[in-house]
Order: sequence, then C-alpha cells, then structure tokens
Amino acid sequence: MRILILGIGNLLWADEGFGVRLVQALEQRYRFPPDVTLLDGGTQGLGLIPYVQQCDVLVIADAVDFQQAPGSLLEVHDEAVPQYLSAGKLSLHQVSFQEVLALCRLTGQGPNRLCLIGVQPVLLEDYGGSLTPPVKAQLEPAMARILAYLQSLGVAGEPRAVAPSGDPLDMERYELQRPSARQACRIGDARFLYGSGG
Repeated sequence: MRILILGIGNLLWADEGFGVRLVQALEQRYRFPPDVTLLDGGTQGLGLIPYVQQCDVLVIADAVDFQQAPGSLLEVHDEAVPQYLSAGKLSLHQVSFQEVLALCRLTGQGPNRLCLIGVQPVLLEDYGGSLTPPVKAQLEPAMARILAYLQSLGVAGEPRAVAPSGDPLDMERYELQRPSARQACRIGDARFLYGSGG
C-alpha cells in the first residue's frame, strides 16, 4: 500500500501555506515506513499527476473554504473530498488539483482512498506572511489526525529523536527574516498599485 501525504498551497500568502507547513512539520517530527511519501506539492497543479497516479492512499493537507469559523479544522474522506476542494475555491491550485484527481480517475490510476485534512483560513492577503496564530495552532491537531488516519491503515509514524536540520523554509526562520510592513509592501508591488511615482 503506497501512501502519499501531500501538502498543497502557497507559503507566500499567509494561511494558504497551511498544507505545506503541515507536511514540513510531519517530516521534522516523524519517521515513516518506506511506502509513505511526504511531498510539498506547493502550487504545482497538474505537475502532481505522476505522484498521485502512483499512490493507493492520498492524504491531502490544505487551506480550504469549508464555510466554517476561521481556524476550524475539518477531516473528510473518499468521495466527499473533491466536493470540498471545489467549494469556495481560495486559489487556482485548488482548481488544478481537482483536475489532477479527475484525470487520474480517467486513466484508471491513482488512489482508491482519499483523506483531506483542511483548515479554514483566517487571512490570505498578506504577501510574505506566515500562518496566523489560529491556523498555526491547528498544526498539532492536524498532525494528530493524519497519524490517527495512518494508524487506522496499520501504518505508524515513529517520533524522531532529532529533527533534520538545514531546511531553508523553516517557519521560525522564515518569520524572523520577514521585513516589516514599512520595509516591504505586503499586498503587492506598490510600483504597480500606485504607478512609478507612488
């Protein structure tokens, strides 16, 4: 049984980075058997097809508009997953990831079991921003849900004694190095928003 744990989203837009941060946290904290792959899918969209085609079980971590209170965590399974990825799309990667699942089904390849661990974002339009506190607080519960789901499949994650080092996208390092709002525009490039003189 080949299991893919896939984090999708964009680290540059605050809570949009939840899925990627969740997979990074799992990688830092746990060691998994060889048949479990953790993948930062970012916003690759259709480029993820080969990875999805090769798995039997797909666990997706993402920021999703569930129409719940901001910071809410939700877990859905199997046939319900595509409908949640299509409801209240937050970004283009969700459209393309729906297509990934549909194309895999058309080819007769890909997972026969799906699990989506999603969080209702608090803030997206904060360029370069990290996760908001309510969403960051859901990383631990979301990891627990993924570990429990894997356990239900007979797969266990083994806690690491020492976390791997040297991740250039480490969240704490990322947050410490972020310029202040005065030093860098957080909603886009001011030259394009207000013209060259603005």
